[in-house]
Amino acid sequence: MIGLGQLIMTGISGLTLTSDEAEFLEKENIGGVLLFSKNYESPAQLAELVNSIQKCRREYPLIIAVDHEGGRVMRFKSHFTQFPAMMDIARLGSPKICFHVTRIMAEELSACGINLNMSPVCDITNNPNNKVIGDRAFGKTEEEVSKYVSSAIRGFQTNGVMACAKHFPGHGCTTKDSHHDLPYVKKSIEELRATEFQPFIKAVKSRVEFVMMAHLQVDAIDEQLPTSLSPKAHEIVREEFRFKKVIISDDMQMGAIVNEYGADEAAVRAIVAGSDIIEYRDMDAAQNALAALRQAMKVKDLKNEAVMAKVARITELKQSYMSDYKPIYIPEINKKLGVKANQIFLDDLLERISQASVSV
Repeated sequence: MIGLGQLIMTGISGLTLTSDEAEFLEKENIGGVLLFSKNYESPAQLAELVNSIQKCRREYPLIIAVDHEGGRVMRFKSHFTQFPAMMDIARLGSPKICFHVTRIMAEELSACGINLNMSPVCDITNNPNNKVIGDRAFGKTEEEVSKYVSSAIRGFQTNGVMACAKHFPGHGCTTKDSHHDLPYVKKSIEELRATEFQPFIKAVKSRVEFVMMAHLQVDAIDEQLPTSLSPKAHEIVREEFRFKKVIISDDMQMGAIVNEYGADEAAVRAIVAGSDIIEYRDMDAAQNALAALRQAMKVKDLKNEAVMAKVARITELKQSYMSDYKPIYIPEINKKLGVKANQIFLDDLLERISQASVSV
């Protein structure tokens, strides 16, 4: 049905692709796969897994995504350069260093077939009680965060990996964790425009390919719906920021959504609100979401023209980044991972961070 599967990003169960998973990806023409720690054992295994996923493609390859931020959010541990949290890197006051960090990340990820990193974090850690973002952010003010956003995006996207600015409209001022509960943001729209929005505006100006919608209740934007399900929140990204590329949801299985809304209703609401892709960590949830979208189209709750516009946006992205796709040649991986120069760079980086901490 006009490529409806392109609007779905799904997780998979383990280190290899099962026959049922492959059938779902291929039959439904699924748009992308999000990988986690459970899907990683070694670079060679990862590349083989990605190659098997891409065998399920039709005209264009699937988006293969991972959360690879640095610090505590790194799904792939061994063999990948283990960079510290972005707030530690930003302490050095050098966007150029940030660029080199994300360049190395991109080179290592793309060597294994990853083409989207769910990074950079554009949130501002301006609430000291916020634990879910914390040092994942570049800093505690909009100036600090905005300073590094463009260099991070450039480091990823000039080295073969698309970037994703997250979590709009800003998760750093909350106390609750949207993995478990629906957080509330109590700032006025004027405060949001002056602070939380600024790093996302910088990301859009830096030509980021994805913006991620967070599961937040922001009354200044929409008193009825969380931002991930709110047409008003999506309109800010599209109209106010003039973002023309792909809007993706945060994981639709998070407590902030499933505790408040039915899974079917949430899937349809997110797409109708304006997201192009909705994300699920488990394939059974992704299958149910696709069925819900299909039903919504049948009863005209989801319009054919809207779906076609989303599919066209995703297709344009894939044409730009993946038109010359080739399977990963496993013996070549070691040329990009475990590179001595990268370890020297990391050792020097950690030493400089340590010195910066002492001087503070």
